[in-house]
Amino acid sequence: MTVEKTVVYFDRVGEENTGRTFEVAKRRADELGIKDILVASTRGTVGLKAAEFFRGYNLVVVAHSTGFRESGKNEMPDEVQGKIRAVGGKVLITGHAFAGVSRAINRKFNTLGPAELVANVLRLFGQGMKVCVEITYMAADSGMIPMTGDVVAIAGAGRGADTAVVIKPAHLNDMFDLYVKEIIAKPTTR
Repeated sequence: MTVEKTVVYFDRVGEENTGRTFEVAKRRADELGIKDILVASTRGTVGLKAAEFFRGYNLVVVAHSTGFRESGKNEMPDEVQGKIRAVGGKVLITGHAFAGVSRAINRKFNTLGPAELVANVLRLFGQGMKVCVEITYMAADSGMIPMTGDVVAIAGAGRGADTAVVIKPAHLNDMFDLYVKEIIAKPTTR
């Protein structure tokens, strides 16, 4: 059987794509009966918009890990996290699936570890694609999504959201069982 589906391609990356990305992601999630939505958000702006847009879904807003930019500091203010939770979203702050030990080895010895190599290969499809895959591992390993069905993951390159995909999740220790099933939206440029 062959099926044709529509993919939305943006001519540039950026936050101006966020609303359209949410729209097409929600439409596809509804068509497939998916209730688990993952959204990457550093400072919480996109996460709060997503929490309001995806009310009634199991929305997990995945933030940078504490200490990502500055030791001991989280980039998403507590107040914003509270607002996301108040409208029914969840906030996940945990170590990045493609960083951690690999990034420490790179910083200390100036060589790539396997996790950073995987991240760079995924970036061939765009920064948003890499982040979509990474946040899916993070949510799976944190127990915030069921492992019995697909999820829709949404991310971007920098600010805003411009990439959305349907993913069969897997835990990081079974990383090669994860599968990107559909591309819903992505930019055509870096």
